[in-house]
Amino acid sequence: MDIRNIAIIAHVDHGKTTLVDQLLKQSGSVRDNQHMDERAMDSNDLERERGITILAKCTSVDWEGHRINIVDTPGHADFGGEVERILSMVDGVVLLVDAAESVMPQTKFVLSKALKLGLKPIVVINKIDRQDAQPDETLESIYDLFLALEANDYQLDFHVLYASGRNGWAVADLKDDRKDLSPLFARIVADIPTPKAAEKAGDEFPFTMLVTTLEADPYLGRILTGRIETGAINVNRVIKALSADGKEIERTRVTKLLAFRGLARVPVSRVEAGDLVAIAGLPQATVADTLCDVNVETPIAAIPIDPPTLAITLAVNDSPLAGREGDKVQSRVIRDRLLREAEGNVAIKVSETGEGAYEVAGRGELQLGVLIEQMRREGFELSISRPRVLFKTENGERLEPIEEVTIDVDDPYAGTVIEKISLRKGELQDMRPTGAGKTRLVFFAPSRGLIGYHGEFLTDTRGTGVINRMFHGYAPYKGTLEGRREGVLVATGDGEAVAYALWYLEERGKMFVTPGTKIYQGMIIGEHSRDNDLDVNPLKAKQLTNIRTTSKDEAVRLTPIVPMTLEQAIAYIQDDELVEVTPQSIRLRKRALLPHLRKRAKADAE
Repeated sequence: MDIRNIAIIAHVDHGKTTLVDQLLKQSGSVRDNQHMDERAMDSNDLERERGITILAKCTSVDWEGHRINIVDTPGHADFGGEVERILSMVDGVVLLVDAAESVMPQTKFVLSKALKLGLKPIVVINKIDRQDAQPDETLESIYDLFLALEANDYQLDFHVLYASGRNGWAVADLKDDRKDLSPLFARIVADIPTPKAAEKAGDEFPFTMLVTTLEADPYLGRILTGRIETGAINVNRVIKALSADGKEIERTRVTKLLAFRGLARVPVSRVEAGDLVAIAGLPQATVADTLCDVNVETPIAAIPIDPPTLAITLAVNDSPLAGREGDKVQSRVIRDRLLREAEGNVAIKVSETGEGAYEVAGRGELQLGVLIEQMRREGFELSISRPRVLFKTENGERLEPIEEVTIDVDDPYAGTVIEKISLRKGELQDMRPTGAGKTRLVFFAPSRGLIGYHGEFLTDTRGTGVINRMFHGYAPYKGTLEGRREGVLVATGDGEAVAYALWYLEERGKMFVTPGTKIYQGMIIGEHSRDNDLDVNPLKAKQLTNIRTTSKDEAVRLTPIVPMTLEQAIAYIQDDELVEVTPQSIRLRKRALLPHLRKRAKADAE
């Protein structure tokens, strides 16, 4: 079978997964009478709820005698680690760009990674049927991006297709008939080279494979996925695993080989070089290790991953309400879960603080928020600290991570956004109109200044603005930043919140809780209208008397509240506050800083 290995890369919500749906249907990989969910590759519950791709996943289609292995990649910058490692499995990429939104930050990120590997993209301008589509302007911006990323002449000679992934058609010219995705299939076969590894297929070459993804299966155990670089692999063959420095990790027998065929992973007896395969039977090998024959001594070099820029501290939940909603509350269980996550997710680093707490470092608030959300759904109870950025020192100078922030906002709100980000030490790089009364702003801003800004941004733009962030690099420390201006309302007793008490407290600020919510001493129940914290009693009930007057019987009408999401809660808290996360609740509370956090806060202040 003639093989092509491709990855589909794009900014978030530009239509990657929807396009893969149509490729599966039109190739015949999914029968006409077979049920297939929308965005079939987004199999994770969180992916379906949030409408984004979090994990890179493989599939395969057969088209006119060619097998096309397709990797669907995440579009959000926080999950860039998935994109970086998956590109080593493919020989070409399909770059998807929204015809209306044009080039966005993540487009730049994923394309730069592909170009560094020498891959030549096929450019697909998607959603061409949108009313506000601008295909010519979008194509011009794509050329500008290629030049800015210093693409070579081979990569600049890319082909362009115009498509509607949702409607299942692609054309080389906007005047062509819009039938199906045959032009895209044909372009993949013509432009994407066959794997170089295919030249070294067969038993005369030693078997070698670099592991790029890891997952757990309840029946098969740990499953390692990658592309075979040389030789071939058969079931029951004895192989070994080498670490990046060439040390032997284990030697074992392959119990199962799984190939990707449509939406399914199909057991096979043999796979040759150039093809993608999932291997079961290795209990210790992990991502970036090399699987090979027992006589191979040199591992395959793995692509380095960009370092994490943000860290939070996770600890056991020690509040008065601990253990009532979750069943995984011990420090040991939390440790095992975090280490298991770090093993399969190379963009996350876990370290112990020595005090029953664990520091988890990642790319951004969304990535860390998704991990915590997965854990709470599994029954964990956690206490979470305020995120902090990871500084580094070079030549005695303190450096901090800087992000490129791209904002699309209605013209009347542009001045407010510029003022707010300037207060957070952001520097305006570009400002241009994008039509329809909107302006695009580009800033370079320190990562720590953007923590907690998203909610404020939505308020300032009346919910109409769109903000995208991407790691840009490290720059000299920008100095101290102003923190949250408002104080909080802190409960002084244990019990259930009373409507009468909350009614009187509303004049003090915005409430976070509703009547009947379980309250304990030290729990944050609202935001103070001033800059200081205020101790309040949300348990005070109305005194009952036999007097009946209009003023006495005034009805209690509370302002409806919008519960905080997990990411909003983590971004909201200050250094002396924690987020308490359980399977059913998200609470904020005051707490004396853990000793290691107190030392770090003091060092940061100095």
